[in-house]
Amino acid sequence: MKYYIFSVLFAIGTLFSCQSRNVQTENETPISEAFVRVSGQDLIQPDGNKLFIKGTNLGNWLNPEGYMFGFNKTNSGHFINEMFCQMVGPDFTAEFWKRFKDNYITRKDVEFIAATGANTIRLPFHYKLFTDEDYMGLKSNQDGFARIDSVVTWCRDNGLYLILDMHDAPGGQTGDNIDDSYGYPWLFDSEESQLLFCDIWRKIADYYKNETVILGYELINEPIAPYFENMEELNSKLETVHKRAVKAIREVDNNHIILLGGAQWNGNFKLFTDSKYDDKLMYTCHRYGGEPTREAIQEIIHFRDSVNLPMYMGEIGHNTDEWQTAFCKVLEENNIGYTFWPYKKIEKSCFMGIREPENWEQVIAFSETPRSTYKEIRDARPVQDIVRKAMNDFIENSKCENNIPQTGYIRSLGLDVVDISNKE
Repeated sequence: MKYYIFSVLFAIGTLFSCQSRNVQTENETPISEAFVRVSGQDLIQPDGNKLFIKGTNLGNWLNPEGYMFGFNKTNSGHFINEMFCQMVGPDFTAEFWKRFKDNYITRKDVEFIAATGANTIRLPFHYKLFTDEDYMGLKSNQDGFARIDSVVTWCRDNGLYLILDMHDAPGGQTGDNIDDSYGYPWLFDSEESQLLFCDIWRKIADYYKNETVILGYELINEPIAPYFENMEELNSKLETVHKRAVKAIREVDNNHIILLGGAQWNGNFKLFTDSKYDDKLMYTCHRYGGEPTREAIQEIIHFRDSVNLPMYMGEIGHNTDEWQTAFCKVLEENNIGYTFWPYKKIEKSCFMGIREPENWEQVIAFSETPRSTYKEIRDARPVQDIVRKAMNDFIENSKCENNIPQTGYIRSLGLDVVDISNKE
């Protein structure tokens, strides 16, 4: 009953979005109170109540990462795609990606997330979903808006907010596997990449400007890895790139909050000098280890207090139940909301575990073997019928109804597990 009451209240709170972005005329401006807004260090919902973010990330769905498939060396999206093409051919690979996108995250997953008591989903996505670049089975007419539209609908129906997170920016913003880059954060050195980056955000913001289910836009995930000799030079460019993208968004959308992550795994906020150039900013940090204490995140708290704006832990996870329980308590005590990473992956340390299909070890073996020459590819390529079936079985095992809820993990995040199998 509580679940349905919350859904009704959430729907009432989003009436000003008219249930559809297309109902309002171009000259109408939505009432600002219909959107989540910033008030000092708090987020305020349309009904006037404070929002403390609790939820999870839909990682791997629209930005594949190798470890969530059980791969190590083959650890980024284009590496995975290349490996699959070498193993089973480009046509089968393209069909795999289309079916993967259709089944990995569905309405049932969002219903399950809502039933845990979560209130927010962070949706990582690749910039290529808004271009005509070859990506995840499509060579043109990418389906970024269609995929996000589905999640928006599911979130609205289940009383959840949505954060859009560009996890993979043009040129790469991190310089590691997580941004599907070529090993360097070219975004900060490339005018062409920055223009495309701003253009995509302007396009997204224009499309979703009246959508109250969307809490905000997270410009880029974990910019500038700490591996580069010119790290400080790159760091000095981050705020400028932020401001450029914010300006592009504000040309079409003055309603949504914009989320800014620190450098070096969303942990370094010292480089930010200006928090007043927009009136709807909040900051986002990440943390996976160390002591689960206030003292361990004191620098982040100090920065949050100094700018007097909300701070949100966009990613935590891959730790023990005891660590997560203790750390989530610290976050709540210090008014820092959080979303867990990731919602789903192969095996454990997530909300939903995916069972490893029969013969999946052969796929993993091919992903790990040397493939730097065509002879190595030919020699390592496994029997087609076996690995194609294993890939199809992976998709089947990825479906929500076939996943294994990680009960202890979910409860360690201050959430719970509810059986929704009989939900109408």
